[in-house]
Amino acid sequence: MALEVFSDMSERLNYNLPGFPIYARKGELRHFDRYAAACHWHPDLEFILILGGAMDYFVNGQTLHMSKGEGIFVNSKRLHYGFSDDKTDCSYIVLVVHPIVLGENTPIGKAYCELKFGFYTDDYILLTVNEQGDKQWQMNILSSIKHIFNEIHKSEENPLYMLSLVTSLCACTAENLHSSLKQRDNNLDAKSWVAIRNMTGFIFRNYGNKITLDDIAAAGSVCRSKCCQLFSEYIGQTPNAYLTGYRIGKSCDMLRESNRSVLEVSMACGFQSPSYFTSIFQKEIGLTPRQYRDQ
Repeated sequence: MALEVFSDMSERLNYNLPGFPIYARKGELRHFDRYAAACHWHPDLEFILILGGAMDYFVNGQTLHMSKGEGIFVNSKRLHYGFSDDKTDCSYIVLVVHPIVLGENTPIGKAYCELKFGFYTDDYILLTVNEQGDKQWQMNILSSIKHIFNEIHKSEENPLYMLSLVTSLCACTAENLHSSLKQRDNNLDAKSWVAIRNMTGFIFRNYGNKITLDDIAAAGSVCRSKCCQLFSEYIGQTPNAYLTGYRIGKSCDMLRESNRSVLEVSMACGFQSPSYFTSIFQKEIGLTPRQYRDQ
């Protein structure tokens, strides 16, 4: 069973191996509500490789486009999600690495992570297919994502080899990140970021409970109107729409990956009743929860 390791304020991730905080999975956009993942953040470094189709990707207010063979690196604690406005499917590999793998719990490792993956470095690197000139390192990163995915899903695990692959990948990425103080000042001021991080973090931790707009606003130490303004500006949704979408996304995960009944899933994801859950789920996904599980 995968070990669930997470920060108090961030998205929860089920890592592949107990005590080894690396997450490597294949995914498809069609599994998400309206072909869009929930906007989220976590302390982990994230790598995406597009296997088929295409995907748009939102990172801290900017939207990028990726096609087959391309990918993206998303830095630590950035708001991000993948989506398809025209609702066409996209298959991909997602690789997520917690900074603790890079020695974040040691003084030298913490200093390195803050320098290379901190708030004042690039939010992302768009990885394109280019075999010439100074872009070869991007090809190496894309190749490494697939290699690490294959290694972590082998029947016989070699954690030391995987660790060497992951640290090499992150070191290569770090060497190609740059300071982005000007960009940070223009795109996302620190106070707004803290408020958004706290409010979304509150939802991550409490989506299974009853949550009001006042609760969300209080988590960000802002008033209701400011809460709505920040969600609209940085996420493009109302707080309640974001909460519903996040709950639906979590329910999809449970329906795919567990044997919980529809009643259990609805209660675990904060819906008032199974009938209400089924109604909202069918409206958002186009299928009932049982039909979704069967498919």
